[in-house]
Amino acid sequence: MSTLASDPLPAAIASRLSDEQRQALSEAGRQQRLALLGGFLGKNENEMLEELAAAAGLDIALNLEPDPDARGLLPARLVYDYQIIPIRLGTTPAELVEAAALPPESLPLHLASAWLPDETMGDWLKTFTPRPLVWHLGVPERVHQLIIENFGVGSGSLEDTDDGYVAPEALQQNEEVVDEDAAVVRFVTDVITQAVEDQATDIHFEPQENQLRIRYRVDGLLVPVPLPENLIRFQDAIISRLKIMARMNISEKRLPQDGRINFKARGATLDIRVSTIPTIYAESISLRLLNKKKEAHTMDRLGMSPEEQAQIVKILDYPHGIILVTGPTGSGKSTSLNAFLRKINATDLRIITIEDPIEYAVPGCVQMQVRTEIGLTFADALRNVLRQDPDVIMVGEIRDKDTAEIAIRSSLTGHLVFSTLHTNDAPGAITRLVDMGIEPFLVASAIELVIAQRLVRRLCPDCTKPKPISKVKLLESLSILECDPAEADKFTELKEPVGCDRCRGTGYRGRIGIFEIFRLNDEMHELVLKRESTRTLAECARKHGMRTLGQGGWEKVKLGYTTLEEVLRVVTVTEK
Repeated sequence: MSTLASDPLPAAIASRLSDEQRQALSEAGRQQRLALLGGFLGKNENEMLEELAAAAGLDIALNLEPDPDARGLLPARLVYDYQIIPIRLGTTPAELVEAAALPPESLPLHLASAWLPDETMGDWLKTFTPRPLVWHLGVPERVHQLIIENFGVGSGSLEDTDDGYVAPEALQQNEEVVDEDAAVVRFVTDVITQAVEDQATDIHFEPQENQLRIRYRVDGLLVPVPLPENLIRFQDAIISRLKIMARMNISEKRLPQDGRINFKARGATLDIRVSTIPTIYAESISLRLLNKKKEAHTMDRLGMSPEEQAQIVKILDYPHGIILVTGPTGSGKSTSLNAFLRKINATDLRIITIEDPIEYAVPGCVQMQVRTEIGLTFADALRNVLRQDPDVIMVGEIRDKDTAEIAIRSSLTGHLVFSTLHTNDAPGAITRLVDMGIEPFLVASAIELVIAQRLVRRLCPDCTKPKPISKVKLLESLSILECDPAEADKFTELKEPVGCDRCRGTGYRGRIGIFEIFRLNDEMHELVLKRESTRTLAECARKHGMRTLGQGGWEKVKLGYTTLEEVLRVVTVTEK
């Protein structure tokens, strides 16, 4: 390890950076440095990794496989702080025989690192293992993911003993001992920070018999979080810490409670909604993560085709009427409404929104937060907003007859109104309003457009590849999605997920929307007045060219954005 430099950045690269850039690089976390350096030098992460490895004389370790035999050699906190993971490289039978004849301490320890190793790292590692070290650079995201999978989120915080290892930040703060309370504080911070990195929307702390389970909701699916083995010992302290952060009554464990946390993690400011409920083991806590600085989506980024955008933009120019977005919780309805507001936002329009919660800040709009605990409901807020001379009103959700009636009255008196409903498809929004008690003639007069949507996981562009598909399976899928069976003759293969370091082995990165756009015409207007069923409305709409959610999903499959399995998962699950 004597060959390691105190400043490992190769001179050929360091000379191209300003003093401020070098300072920013040294202050950034090891996991973020490669992307930061690439930004400084105008290179993407793959290009920067190759250049950095070549300049430092290190190999790049791809398709990392952890070494289970070396897992216990290093304390979890050291692995976390320095973002390193022991890896196993492919060896030939002859090399395995040769290695078996050597004493264990003489076997090289291969380490994948998210950043260049330095002298301090080498000194610490020598205190834990006598084995010679062989360094490799790895994709930072993958290195970090392997650390989590093998050591658990926050395991460095809750480690019972670290054999004398003191984290760098503790040295800087002259902290010699980290007590249990501080360990729990760091663990909770690690769990929330990791959720932000994984782009999770929710975190669930779920007490079970003899364990505390933690799950993230990522891309709409619940994902179990790998955790340290000794977590159950800290369960009560973790729950209390979360309740303290949310300013709840920690002594009240029999009743549900609600609270909020303002949390900062690596440049992101989160408004976290916290909910607790009592269970037979302990309180279960759910966190909804709302990123205040989250980049707002445009209609393009939502995944809308040019034809879909044209249909919607035409109605956005109307001076009055209601535009509804429908779908289950977590289907991106608020994101779509926000994109519509940004599309029409102008200095000559007064736009007022009523939301619960406010998920995106829209420059130039007046945004209002519903507070049901003090009697400020959607209906009450909407009544008062009408006295504020609005041109456009966005109501976060139509939950009851009062809100629906006021929204419809607002549209009929010259306002453009955006809102959401929980229905499975677009025509279902019409019958839902009628079922609420709204007169059919009012519904038919006020509703200009209904958009049903779902979110499907997007295939990772770095690893997806075509795969042959059987015609029988394709025909069956097209039948479920109500698509033209003749389409099956046009395709012998479709793209499939593979999994790589970039997508953490899942084959998917991010999500994309699929849409069903319902516009009332004269024939459908008559059907609404006759209180016809959702099925009848849907059949009429399809006859007049409406593309269903299934057909919209198939278009995304054909373009290589997602898979048939993903579309079937989100489109058919609510139809069963």
